[in-house]
Amino acid sequence: MNQEISTPIPNFTAQLSSTPRGARLARLLATEQLRSWGVPLDPAELIVAELAANAATHGRVTGRDFRLTLYAVGGTLRIEVTDTRGDRLPRPTRPAPDADCGRGLLLVEALADTWGVAPGLAPRKTVWAEIQLPPEHGDRCSGGGGGLSQGTTR
Repeated sequence: MNQEISTPIPNFTAQLSSTPRGARLARLLATEQLRSWGVPLDPAELIVAELAANAATHGRVTGRDFRLTLYAVGGTLRIEVTDTRGDRLPRPTRPAPDADCGRGLLLVEALADTWGVAPGLAPRKTVWAEIQLPPEHGDRCSGGGGGLSQGTTR
């Protein structure tokens, strides 16, 4: 007899305006969702903030939103931000020491265990980052171990 075993995967998705206000709301919503799951906010909150800000700045197309998705499987939290500028792929750069911007992906690269870009249906792309959760939090989110990585990696 075949039996299906289903373990719910904690997940959250929100569609937000590609504006600074939408990026701020993404961070606030993610923070509340992570708290409700009992997941540590650090470094996930900062990664969400940077990816959402990039979507609102570099992935912005007038009249099109971006999507934030969070989910946890095993001991891995995956953060995804999908925008409608698939033609503009993110690349970390080293800005001038006195530059006011340009360090967001460097922060993501430093804080995430892995990150990358996955192409989507035209004209979309998804920038994702994964962080390993402390053992006591990974068990609470769902069973199974291992990462979630898929798509193009950096």
